[in-house]
Amino acid sequence: MTATNAFTPSQIRKSTSTSLKASQLEQLSQVTTLSIDSGDLKVIEKYANTGFITDATTNPLFVSQAGSSGDPVYKKLVDDAVAFALASDEKDEESIVALAIDALAVNLGASIASIVKGYISTEVNPKLAFDTDASVSRGRRIIAMYEEKGIPKERILIKLPATWESILAAEILEKEGVQCNLTLVFSFVQAVACAQRGAHLISPFTGRVLDWHKAKDGRVGPTDPENDEGVVVCKKMYNYYKKFQHDTICMPASWRPSRGPGYETDEIIALAGTDRMTIPAALLEKLEGCEEELVRALDPETAKACDEEELGNGMLDEKEFRYLLNMDGCGTDKLGEGLRAFIAETDKLEEVIINKVRGAQ
Repeated sequence: MTATNAFTPSQIRKSTSTSLKASQLEQLSQVTTLSIDSGDLKVIEKYANTGFITDATTNPLFVSQAGSSGDPVYKKLVDDAVAFALASDEKDEESIVALAIDALAVNLGASIASIVKGYISTEVNPKLAFDTDASVSRGRRIIAMYEEKGIPKERILIKLPATWESILAAEILEKEGVQCNLTLVFSFVQAVACAQRGAHLISPFTGRVLDWHKAKDGRVGPTDPENDEGVVVCKKMYNYYKKFQHDTICMPASWRPSRGPGYETDEIIALAGTDRMTIPAALLEKLEGCEEELVRALDPETAKACDEEELGNGMLDEKEFRYLLNMDGCGTDKLGEGLRAFIAETDKLEEVIINKVRGAQ
């Protein structure tokens, strides 16, 4: 399924505006397929009902929050996941806990799938980021669990961090018809390697790229959105994909106000026209409340005319990838930081699940 024909906005959009002017959310949905970045089922339903949001993404933080929530809805998702794992053939506690965490992620994803019409991204345990075989095995298990719930694999994106080992895992899974979302993308070389290995979609973290450059340069003032380093690298990724005919979808995430407080949607507007975006509810609300004209910033035909040169003669090898990644300070620093943050949330969730498993035995 390519970026041009997968769950296009026009297939499901419905206008809910009572104004003569369209909101920026509606305008954006006409040029970019939109996903909500949330694990809150009520919030997801609210924005799905606008007709402008088709997909949803989750991450270890959202699953961890579900695991520790006292809300009866989420408590049942957790209890069902633990019961499922305890009834399985797994014998040791570590394997039972790992299965329960996967089951919880799938339970949450299945609940989201009943609300949105498009993709649901579900993440493999980030602790497996450097283990290709284990990541492939976990991805297959997650897909099998969704299929047991009647949700076809075509609706699921297996989310993996864009390490070399996980990119290879995505390559294997994609050849089996399992679509992957490569996340924690902070550098151009990560984006290129993902596309060359056939990843269905990448999630570059626009705002965190800006964070790194501002910290490195000691900048505290506003940045013009066009010069925002996160915007610049995401445009570069998008252009490269179109020029070299990669079907990989570019779906930026993690936003910052380029010009500072009051300009929270700067990066989003500067990337209008990219294949997809995943946006948290607070920023969707800002877009919904603004009726200023939104101008498309990216389009495929213009992108094809860019002056980017092909990396690795069309297929980077491991040595080239590692060298170029290490030469990119932002990519190296932010990938490690992102993994540590995701693993910290996974550790919190494991503690919750361990206590529930022990309490049930």
